[in-house]
Amino acid sequence: MFAAITTTPAGARSLIPVCTALPATLWVPQSVAIALEPTADITIQGYSGPLQNTIAALWNEQTGLIFCLATGAVVRLIAPLLQDKQTDPAVVVLDEAGQFAISLCGGHQGGGDRLTQRLSHLLNAQAVITGSAHHLHLPGIDLLGQPFGWTKGSGDWTRVASAIARQAPVQVIQDAGSAVWQQHLPAEHSFQFGWPEVPPLSPEPSSSPQARVWISPIQRRFAPEAELPKVQWHPRVLWLGIGCERGTSQALIAQAIATVCQTHHLAQGAIAGIATIDLKADEVGLVQLCQERQWPLQCFTAAALSKIPVPHPSTVVEKAVGTPSVAEAAALLAAQQHSEAGSDLQLSVTKQVFREAEQPGAVTVAIAQAQQEYTGRIGHLALVGTGPGSLDQITPAAKAAIAQADAVIGYRLYIDLIRPLLRPGQIVEPWPITQEQQRAERAIALANWGLNVAVISSGDCGIYAMAGLVLETLQAQGWDGQTPTIATLPGISALQSAAARVGAPLMHDFCAISLSDLLTPWPVIEKRLQAAAAADFVIALYNPKSQKRTEQIAIAQQILAQHRAPETPVAIVQSAYRPDENIVLTDVTHMLEPAIDMLTTVIIGNRSTQLYAGKLITPRGYATQRANGTVVAELPD
Repeated sequence: MFAAITTTPAGARSLIPVCTALPATLWVPQSVAIALEPTADITIQGYSGPLQNTIAALWNEQTGLIFCLATGAVVRLIAPLLQDKQTDPAVVVLDEAGQFAISLCGGHQGGGDRLTQRLSHLLNAQAVITGSAHHLHLPGIDLLGQPFGWTKGSGDWTRVASAIARQAPVQVIQDAGSAVWQQHLPAEHSFQFGWPEVPPLSPEPSSSPQARVWISPIQRRFAPEAELPKVQWHPRVLWLGIGCERGTSQALIAQAIATVCQTHHLAQGAIAGIATIDLKADEVGLVQLCQERQWPLQCFTAAALSKIPVPHPSTVVEKAVGTPSVAEAAALLAAQQHSEAGSDLQLSVTKQVFREAEQPGAVTVAIAQAQQEYTGRIGHLALVGTGPGSLDQITPAAKAAIAQADAVIGYRLYIDLIRPLLRPGQIVEPWPITQEQQRAERAIALANWGLNVAVISSGDCGIYAMAGLVLETLQAQGWDGQTPTIATLPGISALQSAAARVGAPLMHDFCAISLSDLLTPWPVIEKRLQAAAAADFVIALYNPKSQKRTEQIAIAQQILAQHRAPETPVAIVQSAYRPDENIVLTDVTHMLEPAIDMLTTVIIGNRSTQLYAGKLITPRGYATQRANGTVVAELPD
């Protein structure tokens, strides 16, 4: 939840786009609220009395506070409320002109830095982020595990963060959870992974670890007087198999789990969920505990459980419920579903039985560790069109989606073009141009895991780009339309950017045809060329020529010459809006003479298209209407 706060009508006007996009509730004085026109898009709350009282009431209720006030005023307002970086909300300050977005408080754990970046993209403002990790292009250590659903454990987070900030060596011991974050660190990072194979006899102080990060389901105890600061993240990889008598209390189940974890030095924060037999799907104590701890409850049939080999099968259990094991089999089966197919998983803890004289029922607990952590999140796919290539041609919504994504996937060239929008800690995967299907499958896999994934395409993502392929792949996989969620964010297409650079050639009916026959048979493309040329469409040619595919553009020129006058204007636009942009205006007869490649868009005019003062103009018909005295007013398209 976000609250946007200001004291003036001008500040309110500046915050309205923010409130609409996040969304956020707009808080203003009562007098300002009355003067504002009501809107269905945002919620406006008027406050009375000192603003400090309103801020105090919002402080512990909101994820972030966005002020359109002087920075000094905000500092004085929030100073009495600041407690701890682990609990303080994000605080971002905007100026009324919308030129700057300042991350003032809660930058890491509160999400202030990420919120600042998001707002800067929405408003086309300059983000002001002063945290050292950001400028070192490193993920904040207190945010490292958030995308993967890890649970933050104990430790001296401030001292470890300080060691990272001064680029001191920091040892990372990771024995569980995804290591994908390690693959996307800057080359100059100071992390040391794993234990040294042979400890140096006389280690240099400059190379000795100054802090340690544990990433493990193991619960470690840190001595407060230790010189080496340590922290721990707990990936949610432990699946607890539970068997219990009917009517077993929630308290006994919780006590049994706590005892097993403590005995075996396992962190409860590493628990992914509970697994049991479907006969226990309505067990009140079990259901209530899962709801309270926000653990998923996976229920399996007796037939499925009976197929799982376990170390301690029971004929008594088999006679009662139809399977020789509930707890052990359920733990293994749940862990297998979150591991690679065919993995030979073993129980971390074999079944343990618990009873208490004061508590009704009995509980059996077993634990298995999965290879992949449970994120506890519904993933999201943002299909993003980045426009022609320059950053100022990308929509604010697209910029925000890229900045907010946990993972960004796209063709290598397109990734390079949007690198200034990327933030530290993101998974960034550049792919070769020929691996579109692999890109789609990878993006979907990450989203199914629970990540927020941006799939970027140049131009518009729905025109000869990745949006259709991702949706087709989801359809083939039986996507339910809800998980993961999906949003398509349009961009300026290649034909639009090319047309804008040469005038207004698309003023009348037009079409786009790709000359690539990798996915469409050439006879089909040729038939479409013939039809479009005969119908007098303005034609935009995509993918006109590659190193191996050189004849198609020549055939297209021959077809066009049959239906267009030799002097029909043609625009050859290469890398529009990029530093290496090249534009040639020619005609149908000479259109093969300029350099043409896969980054080129070719626009062929219709019979009416004119070249005037270096611009291509395709008349809409207004001049004819004026001549006939029948001018018709049209609404803008």
